Amino acid sequence: MERHNNRYSSRRVQLTDSKPRFDAEPQPSADNPPENLEPFMGVKARRLASFHRDYRGDYLDVSSNPYILKILDKQGDRQVLFADKVLKFTSTGKMKRRILIVTDFALYVIDPESYALKRRITLSAVEKLYLSKLSDNFFAIVIPTEYDVLMASTRKTEIVTVLVDAAKNTSNFEIDVIFKNRFQYNPAADLVKEVHFEEVEGGVKTQILRKPEED
Repeated sequence: MERHNNRYSSRRVQLTDSKPRFDAEPQPSADNPPENLEPFMGVKARRLASFHRDYRGDYLDVSSNPYILKILDKQGDRQVLFADKVLKFTSTGKMKRRILIVTDFALYVIDPESYALKRRITLSAVEKLYLSKLSDNFFAIVIPTEYDVLMASTRKTEIVTVLVDAAKNTSNFEIDVIFKNRFQYNPAADLVKEVHFEEVEGGVKTQILRKPEED
């Protein structure tokens, strides 16, 4: 096997602040929350916009979209708990816009342009969720029997809450929610990446690092 030097190959993700718009690609946020906001689940720092936002669940009006309805109907899922556009990070580090649908049984990742179903993940397959303790928009979904997913959304708090509640209500299984400013995930077979979060002046710096192969 080809030897690698003992360093991570690094990809920096530039964080920008933007208001969520349904017709625009969501962006990771660099906002810092006021210190007096109650942390999410007692741990994660929250932005002011997140703290005052009401949960709506379906932000895409799925009931009026025949393409999404066809996908759900084919799988037998009808109850939509959450629907919105998110950013998904590929195994090569690219960001792609996707539609994330959460039903009472599964997660759907859909291409918003072709409406092709890219992936369906049953809730029972999700073992845990990783988030940082800072005010960023990233979250990782860990699926041990498949491969993991790293996403970013301005509605991450709602997504995590919906996933945990849905798994508990459907299968009486509780998804672990772990808050760490450095965590690993597997975006593909035999590929491990590490996400680093650091609070800096004016926001949060995020790095996605590829771990070197072992000799």
